Amino acid sequence: MTPRPYARAFDRLSIYLPVILMGVLALGTYWLARSTPAAPKATAKAAPTHEPDYFLRGFSVKTFDPAGRMKSELNGAEAHHFPDTDTTEITKPRMRSYNEHGALTLATADRALSNADGSEVQLFGHAVVTREGNDAQGKPQPKLEIRSDFLHVFANSEKLKTNKPVTLKRGDDVFEGDSLDYDNLNRVMQLNGRVKGVITPRPGVQ
Repeated sequence: MTPRPYARAFDRLSIYLPVILMGVLALGTYWLARSTPAAPKATAKAAPTHEPDYFLRGFSVKTFDPAGRMKSELNGAEAHHFPDTDTTEITKPRMRSYNEHGALTLATADRALSNADGSEVQLFGHAVVTREGNDAQGKPQPKLEIRSDFLHVFANSEKLKTNKPVTLKRGDDVFEGDSLDYDNLNRVMQLNGRVKGVITPRPGVQ
């Protein structure tokens, strides 16, 4: 069970995790849907191999809303598509997106791997996802940051998981655990293993 002193801070964290989930996945899904070229028609069927059938270098993909404001951007050093697994691997990905209230979500890693429709995105190596900005009422919110060597995001079930040590920060509050399992639909977040946390008292809060 989550220690009682951590319950309130966990509730605060869970409010903003859905924003991080959707920000990362919107970028991955859009890029795959819009930027993947159609496979050439083969004259004879051949078993696919784990060799890239196309690649991109130094690319940048942006999306805009009807008013012309940028909604998201994906940059990468390289991207390779593998036909045998129908996955796309991105080197040095940098993703950012803005929600309707102007809140910014950033995601970086050494490498990203996405399935064909963007419903699963895996971030490998120094994965960092941050969210900062205002809430729906325009009130500034503390910066929320998730760090791990691996983050696995599931779009359809709205889940975020990692089996690696993870650190969550919101403002001055810090939580650490050996793994993370977050279910947005059921609003359940579990930090497992050696869990520890530091909660900074708020002025005027007992």
